Amino acid sequence: MKQLFFFLCLVVSSVVFSQETLHSSYVDVNYFHGNIALHNNYILHLIKGHPEGAIISWNKKTFGDQAWEERYNYPDYGVSFSYQNLKNETLGNNYALYAHYNFYFLKRNLMLRIGQGLAYNTNPYDKYDNYKNTAFGSTILSSTYLMINYKRERIFDRFGLQAGLSLIHYSNANVVAPNGSINTVAFNVGVTYNLDEEDPEFIHSDVKEKFTEPIKYNIALRGGFNESDIIGMGQSAFYVISAYADKRLSRKSAVQFGTDFFFSKFLDDLIAYNVVAFPEENIDPDTDYRRIGLFAGHELFINKLSVETQVGYYVYYPYDFEGRTYLRIGLKRYFGEKWFGAVTLKSHGAKAECVEFGVGIRL
Repeated sequence: MKQLFFFLCLVVSSVVFSQETLHSSYVDVNYFHGNIALHNNYILHLIKGHPEGAIISWNKKTFGDQAWEERYNYPDYGVSFSYQNLKNETLGNNYALYAHYNFYFLKRNLMLRIGQGLAYNTNPYDKYDNYKNTAFGSTILSSTYLMINYKRERIFDRFGLQAGLSLIHYSNANVVAPNGSINTVAFNVGVTYNLDEEDPEFIHSDVKEKFTEPIKYNIALRGGFNESDIIGMGQSAFYVISAYADKRLSRKSAVQFGTDFFFSKFLDDLIAYNVVAFPEENIDPDTDYRRIGLFAGHELFINKLSVETQVGYYVYYPYDFEGRTYLRIGLKRYFGEKWFGAVTLKSHGAKAECVEFGVGIRL
């Protein structure tokens, strides 16, 4: 999780200090109250009440000083801090820090916020003192939240109101077992306060340039540590080599196609464990733990950051683990025209396998 903290700091600094002119800012405070969604039966015993909490955010507006801002309808960017009482002593409470973007629709009355960050849990799993907490196997968690609000600013002088729905997700992505994770669906209501007397005018560009780019070839090296669902087995290193081509369709998006080579030591340990624990399954002790996948993906470019989503299928799959289809979603940050860093979540459906930290080159 230290690598994730470093990458989050990089994203926050990129978001907060990436522009210097034509800005105003505001803060908002939201109270939320809702329910824990039952996404698997392993957390059924942990759902006892209706979680509640607060999200406090600082937001900086954009007005078109850079071309990407107009392409995304002048979004806001900023940082959020949240507190959540999960209404169960076994689960404890969560405190989280996020970097986020706000995107606007319907004449800027509808706001969609996407935030990614790290959370601190006050009472994680302990095999002696808190063995019932199968949701959080570690104190530090990855967290994502979505918020969709109807919003009206400057109703009373600099004060405004907003209300809507939020989805808050906590997980450690199998860095440490157990990792049942928690999803909260909540109603939120809040107040906004503009820190500036008035906002600048939006800049509208009359130049509509057609964007073209040849096919680019990418090599990415990813790695990290994870653990199987068997508690106490221990963490193991994993490595992924990815090679793929991408084609930009516009300034906003590109499509991808490529292959992944997976070297996941936890799977080797799991195979050895299951050979001994379940002899009736007749597992070959020499079963290869390596996998090869083909994937197709999409990349959404937002300034120097991009959001990457991929769907893959294992074409070399000697050991059956969570099915042959896998998903990947994450953030990339470009440094110049060629180099990039990335943090991505790999999963099989709703079941996370690992968080990948990677570097790559786009040629």
